[in-house]
Amino acid sequence: MEIRNIAIIAHVDHGKTTLTDKMLAFCGEVLDGASMDSNQIEQERGITIYAKNTAVSYPSASSGRAPTKINIVDTPGHADFGSEVERVLRSIDSVLLIVDAQEGPMPQTRFVLKKSLELGLKPIVVINKIDKPGAACAQTHDAVFELFLELGASDEQLDFTTVYAIGRDGVAMKAENDERKDLAPLFETILEKVPVAENDTNKPFRMQAFNLAYDNFLGRLAVGRVYEGVAKVGETVFVKSAGHPDRSAKIIKLFTFHGMKRDEVQEAVAGDIVMIAGIADIFIGETISKEKDAELLPAITIDEPTIVLDFLVNNSPFAGKEGKFVTSRQIRERLEKELEVNVGLKVDFSPNPNRIAEGFTVFGRGEMHIAVLLETMRREGYEVQVSQPQVIIKDIDGVKSEPFEEVTIDAPSEHQGVIIEKLGMRGFIMADMNLKNNTVRMIFSGPTRGLLGYRNQFLVDTKGEGIMSSRVIGFKPYAGEITRRNVGSMISMESGKALAFALWGLQDRGTLYIGPQTEVYEGMVIGNTSKGEEMTVNPTKGKQLTNMRASGTDEAVNVIPAWTMTIERGLEVMVDDEFLEITPSSVRLRKQYLTETDRSKARRPKN
Repeated sequence: MEIRNIAIIAHVDHGKTTLTDKMLAFCGEVLDGASMDSNQIEQERGITIYAKNTAVSYPSASSGRAPTKINIVDTPGHADFGSEVERVLRSIDSVLLIVDAQEGPMPQTRFVLKKSLELGLKPIVVINKIDKPGAACAQTHDAVFELFLELGASDEQLDFTTVYAIGRDGVAMKAENDERKDLAPLFETILEKVPVAENDTNKPFRMQAFNLAYDNFLGRLAVGRVYEGVAKVGETVFVKSAGHPDRSAKIIKLFTFHGMKRDEVQEAVAGDIVMIAGIADIFIGETISKEKDAELLPAITIDEPTIVLDFLVNNSPFAGKEGKFVTSRQIRERLEKELEVNVGLKVDFSPNPNRIAEGFTVFGRGEMHIAVLLETMRREGYEVQVSQPQVIIKDIDGVKSEPFEEVTIDAPSEHQGVIIEKLGMRGFIMADMNLKNNTVRMIFSGPTRGLLGYRNQFLVDTKGEGIMSSRVIGFKPYAGEITRRNVGSMISMESGKALAFALWGLQDRGTLYIGPQTEVYEGMVIGNTSKGEEMTVNPTKGKQLTNMRASGTDEAVNVIPAWTMTIERGLEVMVDDEFLEITPSSVRLRKQYLTETDRSKARRPKN
C-alpha cells in the first residue's frame, strides 16, 4: 500500500482539528462528532495542545481503486506549543497550510510556514471558513502568496496548489465556486501533490523519534517515522545521538495509527509513522537503527524557553486541605514525569537558599504553556504555589538581552487609541497598521516582558471584541524599564469568612476576586485597588448591630459579582512579592509574607 505523510498546520482557531475530524469521518474511520482534541483541557479551551497522529485509507476499498494510507499529524496552533510543530515537520512530506478566509495569515501562520519552507516542503494551501460573512478568498490568497515571497520560498514552493473549504461542513472545492459536496477534492489534491513516502525496505532499519508518549504499563513510547528498512517486534536496536554514547534496546511492542486508535503490529515498513515501546530513555531527535554504525539522521532543534518561575510547596494557612499530593517529593516526581513528554519544558531541581518555601525552578515557552501544566496538575490532585513568571535574561556577546515578540492585533477601530497607548507604555513599537471595514490590524514588536499581564487588560480595553496573537522573534537588547501594572493589591488583614457587608464597602475601591462566604486568611489578596496603592482591609467585618435605628442602618447590600481568579488571570495580575496558590478546587493570590510586620521587614534594604 502506498503511504503519504502530511501535517496540518495553521494559526490557532483557523480550523485544523475540525478539518482533521471531518477527514476521518469522510473516510469512515470515526463517527462524525468524535474529535482529535481528546484531552479534557483541549476540549474546554477549544485549542490543540499536543500534536497527534492519525491515519486514513483513501479511497475506500469499495471504490475499486487501490487505497492509499495517509498519515495525518494534527499540530497545535498556539505559539506556546510551537515546539510540537517543529518536530513534526521533519517526519512528513508535505503540509496542509490552513488559513482563515476572513482573518488571512496570522503570526503563527508565518511561524509554521517559515519552518516548512526551510525544510524544503511544498505546502498545499487550504483557504478555510469561506462561508464567513467577511470572507475574502482572493485577498487571502494574495496575502498568502506575499507571505511565501517574504519568507524566501523557492519558485517551486511559490507554485502552490490552493483548495477552498468549509471544514465545519466537511466540504472542499478546487475552485471557490465549485459544487460544495464533500472532501473528495481535498483528498484528490493530496494524492496528486504529496509525494509517495520513500519505501526502501532493503536497507537496515532506521527511524527518528519526533514525539514522545507515555503509557503506565509500557513506559515511555517513541513516535517517529521509519526512514529505511523494516521495524520488527523483538529486534535489538541501537539508539544514537550526537555527543552521547550509543545504547542498545529491544522493541517490545510496535503500533501503527489508524483512525482514532493505534493498531498493534509485528512489523512496520519504511515510510510509515509508528510508535515503539521498549526504549525507556528515548528522547526527541534520537536515531533508532538496527546497525550500530548507522549514520545519524539530522538533529531536531527545539526553541528555547522564554519565561521562568518557581514551583513551590504550598505553605499557606490552607495548605493540605484540598490536595492529595502536597510534598516536594511528590511535586518533583510529577515534574520529572512531565519532562518525559513535554520537551518545551525545563526544570532545575537544585536547592536554592533564597526561596521562601521548598521548590523547583521551571522554564517554559509562555504563560499558557505553564498554565496548562498547572491546570493538569491540579486536576490530578496536586497542591502547589508559584512565583510571578519572569522573562529569561541572557548575556549575548556582552549585551544584556531578552526575548522579543511580534504582536498582531485585530480590533474595532474605535479601540486603536487605547491599545497603542497601553502597548507603548509596555515598550512596544508599531510596525504596521491597516484599516479594513472598521477593523484595524496593527502589528507591534516589543519585549515579552511587556506582554506578561496584558491579555486580560486587552480584553477589557476592546470589550472582548479584539483578537491578539503573538510569536517570539528572538532575543534582542534589553528594552529598559516598562510600565506593566497600574493597580495595587487589596490584602486581607484577618482570617475567617468574608461577609457581604464588608465586601459591599470595599467594592468601590477596586475589583474584588472573592465573593461573600469565601474563606480568607491574613495576607491573602482579595482584590485590586484602582488607585495603584497597596491596601490592607478587613473582609470579615460584619454590620454593627444596635437597638437604635438610623437612616442608613437598613440600606440594601448589593455586592457586584467577583472577578473569578483563574490560573491564567493569576499569572497575569500577580506582582513579584506574591504567590499564586493552586489547589484542586481553588486558585488564590497571596502575599509571600502574610503579616504586615513580615512584609515591612522584607522591604527593608539588606546590608
